[in-house]
Amino acid sequence: MNELSNRVYLRKLEPTDLLSLHQALDDEEILYMTGTRRTFTFEQVQQFYKKCVEDDTRHDFAICLTENDRLIGDLAIMNIETEDHKAAFRIALYRTDLTGKGYGTEAVKQAIEFAFDELGLNRLQLEVYSHNPRGYHAYKKAGFIEEGRLRQTLYMNGQYSDEIIMSVLREDYEARRG
Repeated sequence: MNELSNRVYLRKLEPTDLLSLHQALDDEEILYMTGTRRTFTFEQVQQFYKKCVEDDTRHDFAICLTENDRLIGDLAIMNIETEDHKAAFRIALYRTDLTGKGYGTEAVKQAIEFAFDELGLNRLQLEVYSHNPRGYHAYKKAGFIEEGRLRQTLYMNGQYSDEIIMSVLREDYEARRG
C-alpha cells in the first residue's frame, strides 16, 4: 500500500490493539456517532477479533500516527464479495479530540487505495448516520459519493437520524488519481 499521507499509516490490527478498541467502545459520543447501543466486555472484543482474523472476507487495520506510532483508531474492509468485486467499509477514531484534524480522511484514502489497487474491487460502500456530519464530510472529501438516504432509520438520544448510503467506485477513484 502506497503512503498517501505522512501523518497516519495503516497496519494489520493486532491483539495488542484490543484494549484501546475496548476503551473506545465505552465512549458515549463514539457510540452515538456509530449508532451503537450496547456495550461490550473485553472478552467479547477478543472473541470478535478472533472471528475477524479467521474471516477471509475482511481486512482489519489499525490507524496509527506516523510521528509516534500511537494507535488512534481502526477500520475494516468487510463483506468482500469477490464475484461482484465489492465490499463494505467502516472506520472509527478512538477519541473525539482526534476528529476534525484530517486523520480519518487520510486513513479512508489509504483504505480506498488498498481496496482498488490490492484487492481489485470495483465498489466500496458505507453507511453513515445524518447526526454524524464530521464523518459524512470526511467520506466525501476522501471520494465517497452519496447514493441515497434511508429516512429516520435510527432513534437514539431522543431523535431520529437518516442512514446515508455512500460509495466510491473504481472509476471515481481512478478519476481522482488523474
